[in-house]
Amino acid sequence: MFKSLVRSLFSSQNEKEIRRISRIVDRVNSLEPSVEKLSDEELAGKTLVFRERIARGESLDAILPEAFAVVREAGKRVLGMRHFDVQIMGGAVLHEGRIAEMKTGEGKTLVGTLPVYLNALEGKGVHVVTVNDYLARRDSEWMGRLYRFLGLSVGLIQHDMPDDLRQEAYACDITYGTNNEFGFDYLRDNMKYELEQFAQRPLNFAIVDEVDSILIDESRTPLIISGPSEESTDLYERVDRIIPRLIPGQHFTVDLKHKTVSMTEEGSDLVESLLDVGNLYDLKNISFVHHLMQAVKAHHLYRRDVDYVVKNGEVIIVDEFTGRLMAGRRWGEGLHQAVEAKEKVKIQMENQTLATVTFQNYFRMYRKLSGMTGTADTEATEFHRIYGLDVIVIPPHRKMIRIDLPDQVYRTQKEKYDAVVLDIIERHQVGQPVLVGTVSIEKSELISRLLMEKKIPHEVLNAKFHEKEAEIVAQAGRLGKVTIATNMAGRGTDILLGGNPEFLFNAELRKRGEEVSPEEKKALLATFEEMAKKEREAVVALGGLHIIGTERHESRRIDNQLRGRAGRQGDPGSSRFYLSLEDDLMKIFGAEKIKGLMERMGMEEGVPIEHAFVTKAIQNAQKKVETYHFDIRKQLLEYDDVMNQQRLVFYELRKRVLKGEGLRDLVSTWGSRSLERLILSIIPEDAYPESYDLQGLVEKVQEKTGLALTIEEIQDMGIDALVAHILSRYEAHLSEREALFGADVFSSIVRYVALQALDNGWKEHLLTMDRLKEGIGLRGYGQKDPLVEYKREGFDLFEQFMEEVENSVVEVTGSVREVAEAPEEEPDFGNLAYSYPDESGEVVMDLGGESFSPNAYGVAVEPVSGGTSGSPSKIGRNDPCPCGSGKKYKKCHGAV
Repeated sequence: MFKSLVRSLFSSQNEKEIRRISRIVDRVNSLEPSVEKLSDEELAGKTLVFRERIARGESLDAILPEAFAVVREAGKRVLGMRHFDVQIMGGAVLHEGRIAEMKTGEGKTLVGTLPVYLNALEGKGVHVVTVNDYLARRDSEWMGRLYRFLGLSVGLIQHDMPDDLRQEAYACDITYGTNNEFGFDYLRDNMKYELEQFAQRPLNFAIVDEVDSILIDESRTPLIISGPSEESTDLYERVDRIIPRLIPGQHFTVDLKHKTVSMTEEGSDLVESLLDVGNLYDLKNISFVHHLMQAVKAHHLYRRDVDYVVKNGEVIIVDEFTGRLMAGRRWGEGLHQAVEAKEKVKIQMENQTLATVTFQNYFRMYRKLSGMTGTADTEATEFHRIYGLDVIVIPPHRKMIRIDLPDQVYRTQKEKYDAVVLDIIERHQVGQPVLVGTVSIEKSELISRLLMEKKIPHEVLNAKFHEKEAEIVAQAGRLGKVTIATNMAGRGTDILLGGNPEFLFNAELRKRGEEVSPEEKKALLATFEEMAKKEREAVVALGGLHIIGTERHESRRIDNQLRGRAGRQGDPGSSRFYLSLEDDLMKIFGAEKIKGLMERMGMEEGVPIEHAFVTKAIQNAQKKVETYHFDIRKQLLEYDDVMNQQRLVFYELRKRVLKGEGLRDLVSTWGSRSLERLILSIIPEDAYPESYDLQGLVEKVQEKTGLALTIEEIQDMGIDALVAHILSRYEAHLSEREALFGADVFSSIVRYVALQALDNGWKEHLLTMDRLKEGIGLRGYGQKDPLVEYKREGFDLFEQFMEEVENSVVEVTGSVREVAEAPEEEPDFGNLAYSYPDESGEVVMDLGGESFSPNAYGVAVEPVSGGTSGSPSKIGRNDPCPCGSGKKYKKCHGAV
């Protein structure tokens, strides 16, 4: 009763919004006759008029009806497409910063042109986010014709694009790219050493295509930029060799639902014996435990051609939701290395995180965010709670007439696949096109083999054939066509009944491989259009495209995306899911109940159960899994919010340093704080003056700041007076350093030293926070909330990181001295930030050791204590640092 009440409330709210937006559509429609009369020049000139009105303070909402009418007319003239009323509705929803749910085939690509144009008029940049490079390129070229006609610039971000071209693309009014590229550019920008090198402008407005795929499915995968760590890969191979000796259930247990493994006592004993490590859970053996768990996961939870493929000696992740290869992506925490060891390919070095952000926190930084997809309503609660985005379901342009047949459940997978093949054969024989959806590459290749045995021609679309993706999808609606696809999420290409004449035309041109005259092209295209039209009539008469699902996905959305490929724009179509009690989802939920029901009914082998009870049980199972995943994503976000707050503070401080604004004041503030901490560490606040260790204080102050004090000048002072005196002297000491080099040069020194200290410290801080998060869950056993503990300790670690940065900057800037006459031109200390180890592993040049040789910059760093003479290029990276800190050179002044 309550659920139906909630549904009716949401339904009525959606209808209320549709009625409100319909009034906007009426206003746009009323302007169409007058806009149609404009010449091309007058229509394009509207952009300048709108921009002038915005500059005078008029709002985008006020301009919306006119702007939408202009885009609709431009669409007719440039693209040959007129926006339907429901597309105008979708455009209004996107402009308002919400999610528009529109069924497959409703023309979401065209819908996006309306809010993109309107918001681009402000000149602050609009980002259109797609799920892959192909769609970004296609849409930027296709819709770009409309934008350029109206006088707007369009940019495209692609993988492996150089920085100068990225800057040009982001400077455009409209920029297309993938979620990965936008996120990585944000991280890369915040690792650069010159503001002029930044690619992105402030994040203004983004429209996310396939928003559920990007903001829900991929939200658990953080974007990470990393560098190689120095840990050996030998341990992965050593641990991998013992895994075949471990028996599931006896030596370890696997939780398929939560994707976790745990060792039994017998298993731990066996591992200790095989690895000869003594107590496996001793603190010194913690790395063995980590490698062991990842190796067991690699062997028993991650399957070849399902979760990953091996291609050219590399392990490449397969996207769980789209079936695409994720080249360049690697699992973290050593899992990828464990899979490489399992597959006996070269094990890449484990990486250390240099910068990271989740899609959740990246996209929440946009001033305004919106999205569109065919399947968002089932996740409306999550969109609202995580992103503050409301979902509005837009009615289709034409009524949906697809027939969704009840699920059929078989005892075994063999029975299920026999039924699937039989269904395909029967429909193929009469010419009805069939699209078969699978959840993995392995399953798609299994069905392909079964069809080959029956001599049924077919196409296979999965991660292994990604290059042919659009072409295969486009022709899946042709007469007699059989297409097998691994997850249909975000394919971005319409399936037209009878085939897509444009794709046929382009394929023919490629086949001919010769120059074709414009007249021949026109005739060729007309031929394919006529052929597609006749095929369409035949396919419609046969019932349209038939969808076969070979397994239920954990998420209802993915199933709906597959079903949504049929029945576009009022086309006929049908769908059916075939399941077995051996499917992964059925194993986790409900298989025993259904199996018992089948036995009680005395059902024979090969006979399916088709009952509302079954469908309801499966939907309930999917809801449980969806709720479970939502809880995980919510928890991950709560933890990442801690890091996100720190990241924002860090990046803001780093930008301030990059700008070079107030660096003299910054180092003065840091110096004061560093000195106060130093003084109070040597002289407790409640100590008597006669017990002060003044000698130790004088030595430490000089060592850490370069400030020369005498015992005589600070004798007989109370703690407050002592602090005030030393801070005053330090301020004078800084002024001397500044006068020695000049304000600009000194500011450059501070800028360089601060950037190096910040970046090195941040890298170590990320590693420390990762380790903290790995073990924080154990606090629950001590009746403590792990999240509260993570927040508290994370804050302490961030403060500690900032104190170390302040101390480091104060130590180096207080010790700079003049060693040569400074040049007239302004020094470029930023270049020194890119000093890396050479092939021998030794540091070629760095701001460490005794000094770097007198050079054009006229600046060197004195040894702060115990320094040795000689060039720093002779210091091994693992040698003790000559500054006397006790650390290795690579971890101290040799850090890069």
